[in-house]
Amino acid sequence: MIRSLLFILRQNQAVSTAAERYLLLYMIAVLIIVTALIIIFFIVFQKRKNKLLLDKIEREKVFQEELSNTQIEIQEQTLKNIGQELHDNIGQLLSVANMQMSIMNMQVQESIKDQFTETKNVVKESLSELRALSKSLNSDVIVNRGFQKSVENEVARLNKLQLLSAQLEITGDETTFTNSKDSIILFRIIQEFISNTVKYASAASLMVKLDYQEQQLIIHIEDDGKGFDIASAEKGAGLLNMKSRADLIHAAFNLRSEIKEGTSLQINYPYREETKLIF
Repeated sequence: MIRSLLFILRQNQAVSTAAERYLLLYMIAVLIIVTALIIIFFIVFQKRKNKLLLDKIEREKVFQEELSNTQIEIQEQTLKNIGQELHDNIGQLLSVANMQMSIMNMQVQESIKDQFTETKNVVKESLSELRALSKSLNSDVIVNRGFQKSVENEVARLNKLQLLSAQLEITGDETTFTNSKDSIILFRIIQEFISNTVKYASAASLMVKLDYQEQQLIIHIEDDGKGFDIASAEKGAGLLNMKSRADLIHAAFNLRSEIKEGTSLQINYPYREETKLIF
């Protein structure tokens, strides 16, 4: 009888231990499944969050590009209008003045003829410079003339005005650069640098280098002026304008300057297909 009772107790203990084991395994499996679901949910949530952030960043980038594009279009249209006004109005007045002085040349007394001729030449030179300036402001002229020719004319204009000694060095094949819209933007950056050099640098010389490589155009400009502290000038409209234009066409922009050491700018422009910018 006692042996029977012991056998029954052992059987119950074995059954109880097996049930507890199965229950423990079941709870562990449930815990693993719940943990896996939480991890999967977190990963999906993070991916969705990251996607939303990337979409937001992309939308902001597109918006900024469109804003920059619009600003540049407005600037180009303004420059075009100014160029046309200079050519049509002030240019016309100078042309009339030049013709009248040519007519009066035969009636001027000998005592003041040299001064009169000098004044007439100044008016003639002013008319020539005005026409060159009006063309450099007109984006249509730049496109028709071509990027390299426009840069050549800008350098020649500087030398003609004797503002400083400007040189242009060209290597490579210019036909590798075919995007006329981007050429306007690059030309405006060069113009801005030259304008800053003339206004503020007190430079004696300026060097412009155009290097047409197989995949990119490298533009290097430097002057021997007094230089400036870039950190304190970063918020200047001219510098920001050059940088934003370079960013718009995905060109690397590297401006360097040191006090009494001059200023240099290098632009690495990877060739692009013709864009839809309209000036």
